[in-house]
Amino acid sequence: MSHRAEITTNTPEALRAGALLTIDLDALQANWRTCAALAPNSTTAAVVKAGAYGLDMVRAAKALQNAGCTTFCVAAIDEGVKLREALGSGPAIHIFNGFVAGTERDFSENALTPVLNSLADIKAWSEYYTTMGEALACDLHIDTGMARLGLPDDELQTLIDTPALLGHLKIDLILSHLVAAEDVADPVNSAQLTAFKRALDHLPRARASLANSSGIHLGSEFHFDVNRAGAALYGVNPTPDKPNPMAQVVRLQGKILQVRTIDTPQTVGYGATYCAQEPQRIATVSLGYADGYHRTLSNSGMAYIGQYKAPVVGRVSMDLITLDVSGVPEELSRPGMLADLIGPNNPVDDVAERAGTIGYEILTSLGARYHRIYVGGE
Repeated sequence: MSHRAEITTNTPEALRAGALLTIDLDALQANWRTCAALAPNSTTAAVVKAGAYGLDMVRAAKALQNAGCTTFCVAAIDEGVKLREALGSGPAIHIFNGFVAGTERDFSENALTPVLNSLADIKAWSEYYTTMGEALACDLHIDTGMARLGLPDDELQTLIDTPALLGHLKIDLILSHLVAAEDVADPVNSAQLTAFKRALDHLPRARASLANSSGIHLGSEFHFDVNRAGAALYGVNPTPDKPNPMAQVVRLQGKILQVRTIDTPQTVGYGATYCAQEPQRIATVSLGYADGYHRTLSNSGMAYIGQYKAPVVGRVSMDLITLDVSGVPEELSRPGMLADLIGPNNPVDDVAERAGTIGYEILTSLGARYHRIYVGGE
């Protein structure tokens, strides 16, 4: 976190809250600039779907717009409508999930660009813009290995064999999505690159987009015209085999409610999954799985109080966790003090590894009960 994230925690809202979530918008902007600098000849779009990975889509997008970002991507139509209202008419907004029947007007009235994922999408969009009497921008998604959204090989071949299907579509982007970009050595990366280039050779000229956060780090041959920076913007490491080049954006601090000393054979938490083997000081902290602190962190999570480790002991419950603060000075671990659950010593990727998941899920699970503090972003 930047120095600007050292803020007061004695406001009425902070005092009432069980946990504080600080989002450093300066760090968010710095991460976008880092991604953009790696591909100076391309546009670096910001993926702000899922509430900007749990951090607040509008606040994050406005900060990124202030940093110079002009292109944004979301998953759902409602996200696009909300984003257009917040950002004004300037930036481009692309909708990954495309459109469904009856929503076409949402795209035209809000200047949203749908990603067409199938021949049926292409047909429906063509019919709509024909009735409008103008060519409305769209994107074309080619599946090169994900087997999720996008035109599969047979539909792509139909499109190549029948150019009239594209009619007079105003295609802004032709895009695909990398399967394993975080693994530099995975041969699927080069296979997808080859398949994507082959598709571009047979399709109308348009801007191309292949790289996600990790793809940006694969090298210039993956950059094309537009790169889609997502999780890296929020501090997730796009290069897991190397030190994280991104600044940490999130700090989660839970408030200590009570501290007690226990002795053997005292157990802690539901199911008696943890039993003290020696006298210990146990701090109960005000957050749990209802706040997005994963239950899989039971007996495996780690908090920090200052520079001191405080392991999670016992099961994570709905509203509470318990920490072993035996190794923390008592003056630092009294009721009302804060423990870092995500912070300088335990970044989001470390928390995810202990939880058996990925940083994306940790961030998008962040709960509504936290007192949120946004710093910077101007």
